[in-house]
Amino acid sequence: MKIEPLKVEKGIRVSELVEKFSYTALNARRLGESGKIWKEMVKEDAFIFLTLAGAMIPAGMRDIIKDLLENRFAHSLVLTGANVVHEVCEALGFPHLSGSPLANDVELANKGVSRIYDVFMETPAFEGVERFFMETFKELSGVFSSYEILWEIGKRLQNSFLSLAFENKIPVFCPTLHDSIAGLHLMLYGKNAVLNYSKDAKMLLDLCSQKRKMGIVIIGGGVPKNFALQAMLLAEGFDYAIQITTDTPQYGGLSGATLEEAKSWCKLKGDAKAVTVYCDATIALPLLYAYLID
Repeated sequence: MKIEPLKVEKGIRVSELVEKFSYTALNARRLGESGKIWKEMVKEDAFIFLTLAGAMIPAGMRDIIKDLLENRFAHSLVLTGANVVHEVCEALGFPHLSGSPLANDVELANKGVSRIYDVFMETPAFEGVERFFMETFKELSGVFSSYEILWEIGKRLQNSFLSLAFENKIPVFCPTLHDSIAGLHLMLYGKNAVLNYSKDAKMLLDLCSQKRKMGIVIIGGGVPKNFALQAMLLAEGFDYAIQITTDTPQYGGLSGATLEEAKSWCKLKGDAKAVTVYCDATIALPLLYAYLID
């Protein structure tokens, strides 16, 4: 296939641009290919996992996550405890603020401001979130999976992908819930609630064992990536996979591990359609969503 010079004209749609990317090279081509694979997943009615690591909610991606679930471009979400906490912040009306990575962090601490690179969070936001978790977890009694706890959280929120998940019983897994403010407060105030990850593993395995095409979109990497992929050790492997990461494979970390490597573990089928895009997900994910909705 000939490399096509990228022609951008006034009025071009984002979806047209992503399509043109697939006829270029390097990560532009990978991004274009990932759009086509995701579109095929949707057309083939594949069951799609979306895994989410990194500071995606603080970076402003929450509405895209919600819309991906609402439009059935993803059917299950696996995310970190930090992204859960920051989603609750936003849903309760505590915004993330634009800041500077060059700020004096000691001065920020004295002012009650926490920093995530160029995002600021003020102490009242965390105080509000902690009150919410305290009230929520005090009401819980019994043995819960992480997705059931997140449904309980979503039941008490509005305008959130967690409330959408509760209303539609979309399984949202958080295999690192304990590694977050949410998990800390579950331990402090959920005296009658037990978090049992065996329930998560069973649900995940049931989802992975469906007799239909299976796909996964991996944002970042880390525990959410492995949690979803490892279930395929007891199933048949993913038919489709997209990974968006800024990590590289030669250091041996999972977040940079290639999808081809996953085939050696049979987490992906040998003939799975797969592509890794080496790009900041705050750039790539909005472009891919714009492509999908067109």
